[in-house]
Amino acid sequence: MSLISMTHHFDPLCLNVRPLKYQIEISLHLTSKILHVLCGLYGSTQCKIQRRIVQQSQHHDPVLMGRQIFAVDIWRGDKSGSFSSYEVPHTARQTILDVVTYVQRELDSTLAYRFSCRVGMCGTCAMTVNGKPRWTCRTQAAVFDGERRITIEPLRNFPIIKDLVVNMDEFFRKWDAASDGSNFDSAAADANGFAKVRPDSGKRRAVDQAIECIGCGVCYAACDIVKWNADYLGPAALNRTWTLINDERNSNRNDLVGNAAKASGCLSCHTTRSCTRYCPKELDPSGSIAGLKQQLFRSLF
Repeated sequence: MSLISMTHHFDPLCLNVRPLKYQIEISLHLTSKILHVLCGLYGSTQCKIQRRIVQQSQHHDPVLMGRQIFAVDIWRGDKSGSFSSYEVPHTARQTILDVVTYVQRELDSTLAYRFSCRVGMCGTCAMTVNGKPRWTCRTQAAVFDGERRITIEPLRNFPIIKDLVVNMDEFFRKWDAASDGSNFDSAAADANGFAKVRPDSGKRRAVDQAIECIGCGVCYAACDIVKWNADYLGPAALNRTWTLINDERNSNRNDLVGNAAKASGCLSCHTTRSCTRYCPKELDPSGSIAGLKQQLFRSLF
């Protein structure tokens, strides 16, 4: 085979002789242009995905621009326990609940904690993170990029069962105590046992927020009064009392007001508003307690 036949290729379309290397370069250039046009025509979704992969490989992803490893201290044991330290890799859109789950699944299977829905609905995963009560499934780990360590401990003002699990029996006992004296009038019900409560009535609108409480315990953990006075009913229970007093079906409101006036009731609240500040559902237990104080004052006259 001659040297010319090895290095040249006959183009039947152009009836022209061009170097093979030149033709390959032309083909690659056209292919690149075609792909660029197609990406523009079809929304460039795949192109964006490819660029994302390249960016992540070069550590340019803004989600991962911070620390790559979290230093985490987690409470272990009961009341007399201590913190244990772990290193957890930082991943995109990682929550504090993800951090705890990684420790339990990859580093120490004996770690005890609670969670359920993982989507910010049930409140089961509430813990204390860097000194503040939070729903850990809603708390992004990236929030703590600027801090040296992440400290995770059980909710305060609750007895510790093990690690991050607390005993909520007393919390719900107080919740029940807040309902003592309530009596729903069966005369208000229809033939099917349902009572009609107009959504636009004054009493119903007064508790629009309060009835959304799901009893997660964050407000109780944040309350300074509970810390000082173990008998204090706490924000969640008193918020419950406020909803019952304003329930038009309740025919025994005076007893509820009397319960709220006890030493463990609304008069013990110093209105520091920690419960409102940390409520994950952005409710206002402090406002409910203030309503109880006003109701008590009116009952004196």
